[in-house]
Amino acid sequence: MVEMTHYAVTAEWTGRWWVLQAVDAPGAISQVRHLAHVDEIIEAIAFVTGQHESEIEVDLEPTIPGPVADELARADEARALARHHNAVAASKSRAAVQLLRSSGMSLDDIGAMLHVSKQRVSQLLKGRTEATAA
Repeated sequence: MVEMTHYAVTAEWTGRWWVLQAVDAPGAISQVRHLAHVDEIIEAIAFVTGQHESEIEVDLEPTIPGPVADELARADEARALARHHNAVAASKSRAAVQLLRSSGMSLDDIGAMLHVSKQRVSQLLKGRTEATAA
């Protein structure tokens, strides 16, 4: 069995081409139109390192431009905030269902009031969230 060597390959968009460069094999550089063709750098890595192409695997690390990285970070923050608010909303819904149930209201009536099924009311009473109920 052939021992595979993994090479980290950076990819930087130039506006028309992706410039691929092997981090651990300086001088192994290639250009491709699409990231799907990242394997084209294997020939350059083989040439620089003296390895056979069949012994080389690449791990692609596309470079994300600063403004895009900033937007992605903001998107991650927004998702984290949304998860937090969803958890708070679920907690409040469970508390409301518990209050309604403790007042003597039936599961059917609570469900009708909240526009959810009787089964969902039961899940809320047991403390199950949407994610765990599925």
